[in-house]
Amino acid sequence: MKRLTFMIGGLLAGVCLLQGQVAVEMVLPQDKLLPAEQFLAGVRVVNRSGQPLHLGEGSDWIQFVIEGADSSSLKQLSNPPVQKPFVLESSQQATLKVDLAPCFDLRTIGKYQISAVVKIRDWNSSLTTKSLPFEVIEGTKLWEQVVGVPGKDRTGPPQARKYTLQQANYLKEPRLYLRVSAADGSVMKILNLGPMLAIGQPDPVLDRSNRLHLLQQTGARVSTYFIINTDGDIESEESYEYAGTRPRLQMDETGRVVVKGGSLRNPPENAAPVTEPKKNVGEAKTS
Repeated sequence: MKRLTFMIGGLLAGVCLLQGQVAVEMVLPQDKLLPAEQFLAGVRVVNRSGQPLHLGEGSDWIQFVIEGADSSSLKQLSNPPVQKPFVLESSQQATLKVDLAPCFDLRTIGKYQISAVVKIRDWNSSLTTKSLPFEVIEGTKLWEQVVGVPGKDRTGPPQARKYTLQQANYLKEPRLYLRVSAADGSVMKILNLGPMLAIGQPDPVLDRSNRLHLLQQTGARVSTYFIINTDGDIESEESYEYAGTRPRLQMDETGRVVVKGGSLRNPPENAAPVTEPKKNVGEAKTS
């Protein structure tokens, strides 16, 4: 899924300038990501020109360039969804954020640089941001399992899926990721399931439908319980807290996976995992 978000607010300093009137800057929420993980990149435009700017017209008004360690440009697979006309008044700034994972092949481990070119159609000019570095990392593999997914008519061999739990640093904080891959190794989905604590390891259990049940300790006395299907969709998320005994996963006599011990929190108080961007686009805030 793709997301386009606009936020309009006050001025910033320390950006590239064109005649001291308009400035553009790359913004990266994170500088490390796993192969094929959602990659939100932002471009901030600051208007000091004394007149309104008309932006967002045409699919090429903003273009991203990603270069590898050898300075070669990464092939672009598709155009990012950036077309949404808006007016940027003087003394305002706008930040566009878009997921570039579907637009570039970022499955190769390595170091990269990203920049953007913004067209100012009012002046028939373009501005180029400074490049920012980022890195595609492997992460630490904690657990993996190949499972079968029967066809609808349940005739013939089932399709293969692979669940892989990985640990990687996000803003210097260890986090747990789940990667769901197809038989050919292509990544179907990567889920950011929250912080990893030094105490407690994630507890994965498969049910009869090969759904993944995962219990992860996310606080000193709190664990999060996920049920994730073979397409990488989170079907359920609940929080349990320590209550005399720690929660744990167990399969009962009927083959159903249940949580034993602990006490269910309702509603969950921990933050929801990062999965896919929301469907709504063009959200704007002004100040």
